[in-house]
Amino acid sequence: MSAVPALADALKRSDVVHDRKAIERAIGEMAVRIRNDYAGSVPLYLTVMHGGLPFAGQLALAIGERGLDLEFDYLHASRYRGALSGGELHWKHRPATALRGRRVLLVDDIVDEGHTLFQVREWARAEGAAEVRIAALAVKQHNRCVPDLVADYAGLRVPDRYVYGYGMDYYEQGRNLPAIYALRE
Repeated sequence: MSAVPALADALKRSDVVHDRKAIERAIGEMAVRIRNDYAGSVPLYLTVMHGGLPFAGQLALAIGERGLDLEFDYLHASRYRGALSGGELHWKHRPATALRGRRVLLVDDIVDEGHTLFQVREWARAEGAAEVRIAALAVKQHNRCVPDLVADYAGLRVPDRYVYGYGMDYYEQGRNLPAIYALRE
């Protein structure tokens, strides 16, 4: 079994691409758009674990501060399972709340190539959701995303490098860093 690279070493080889202030500003702007789009309804707010947790908590508070109520549940689906590249979708937890007829907001840390979010969105549609939108803190800048998958609410753009922090991990480490970092090539 190979040793897990140390987070401290990664931080020495990384650049801060978005600090906490920039992240909080982007979350506030997203909250206004979401509140406006969902006015008059109570959407089902599905946090995609683990990566989406820090962002989803902050976004939910910002939405509530602007007067929109949410119904909460979560899902845990992964293609990575601790690895750096994805495989088959593995469900660890499906939402307990029925999706049929609901307006659903999937909340995740990043849209990279979008394979996991695409499969989760298609599952939610198959479960009968009336509408499924995606809120992502970060969107990676490249042209490799799954066709027909975009974040309806995107906070920040990040470079096409390995990024971590604010929910995103470096070998399952650093999710609780209050900034987004990118490894230097």
